[in-house]
Amino acid sequence: MPEYAQNTRVCRDCDGFATAAITTGTRHPDGTRTTLTVACPTCKGTGHTAPAAYARAGK
Repeated sequence: MPEYAQNTRVCRDCDGFATAAITTGTRHPDGTRTTLTVACPTCKGTGHTAPAAYARAGK
């Protein structure tokens, strides 16, 4: 069974899937679709949030 790091928490908003590729509906001249990559605003694209101890450290 794999062991996970205890100090790393998965983002509640994106569940660890921090970026998404969204198609715009248009195509490039070579036939590929035009996509936009959007990052989760909460974790800023990392997929993890800081543990509560790090957030409280500054008082």
